Amino acid sequence: MNKLRVGVAGLGTVGGGLLQLLSAQKDIIEERCGRPVSVVAVSARDQSKDRDLNLADIKWHEDATSLAVDPDVDVVCELIGGPEGVALRVCEAALNAGKDVVTANKALMAVHGAQLASLAEKQGVEIYYEAAVAGGIPIIKAIREGLSGNRISGVVGILNGTCNYILTDMHDAALAGESRDFDTVLKEAQQLGYAESDPSTDIDGIDAAHKLAILTSVSFGTEIDFSSIYVEGIRHISSVDIEYAVELGYRVKLLAISRMGTDGIQQRVHPCMVRERTTIARVDGVNNAIVIESDFAGTTIYEGPGAGR
Repeated sequence: MNKLRVGVAGLGTVGGGLLQLLSAQKDIIEERCGRPVSVVAVSARDQSKDRDLNLADIKWHEDATSLAVDPDVDVVCELIGGPEGVALRVCEAALNAGKDVVTANKALMAVHGAQLASLAEKQGVEIYYEAAVAGGIPIIKAIREGLSGNRISGVVGILNGTCNYILTDMHDAALAGESRDFDTVLKEAQQLGYAESDPSTDIDGIDAAHKLAILTSVSFGTEIDFSSIYVEGIRHISSVDIEYAVELGYRVKLLAISRMGTDGIQQRVHPCMVRERTTIARVDGVNNAIVIESDFAGTTIYEGPGAGR
């Protein structure tokens, strides 16, 4: 069986984690794929950076677009990030070269997903984006395959690990009779690596909205429509808000919600008061969760890590 030759564009947290996974789990991955799998090419901005990765036998491309068209690469993994620029050019170049693409880039798929899917279909290849939504939860596969015989009526999720970590910390403090303000918890999240130095995309709800746009498309069979989502983040949530929620038996969660109504699909991301006894209220820390409402399967819940590699 011919070897599957993988090219990885982007060696940050996710890209580095992918290389470590492919190395550590090589035997089980190859057994399940039925063929050898090997990373043969990589690209990143700074070749001199110490990444604690063994890249000795891997071809280095200064230009990620050249990796995308490298004839020695069968599959291109785009892990650069961002909705435009290099990430978009890499995916377009790879698809035009007749290569399958794997991406964890939710911003790219939310903005250009329909365009890239159309290009992939035209070229007779595939673009896979399971990793773009909900961290380690295989939610896209679950919807497309596990719920393929169901009509989905609603999707509700905790889709941002940074926000959930902050709200969990503030809630736990309130339960203990203490007060933890948003800015203090955010700084701690940054120190722990759960929040970026510029956390705006996370705390303003944009990241969750990108993921919701993808989930809505997969759930309802529509084109991705990020622009129609109402988005409100959590930076205005105070310790007083959390304390009132606790007194009333609720938790505050940033929820991404998509529902099919009589007038079409409604999509929104905003903080919600969630009853303490519900399953989604007890999803803590950096974990994500998605609740799918469908006609035959009823309510199904998927939970797992939503931040990190």
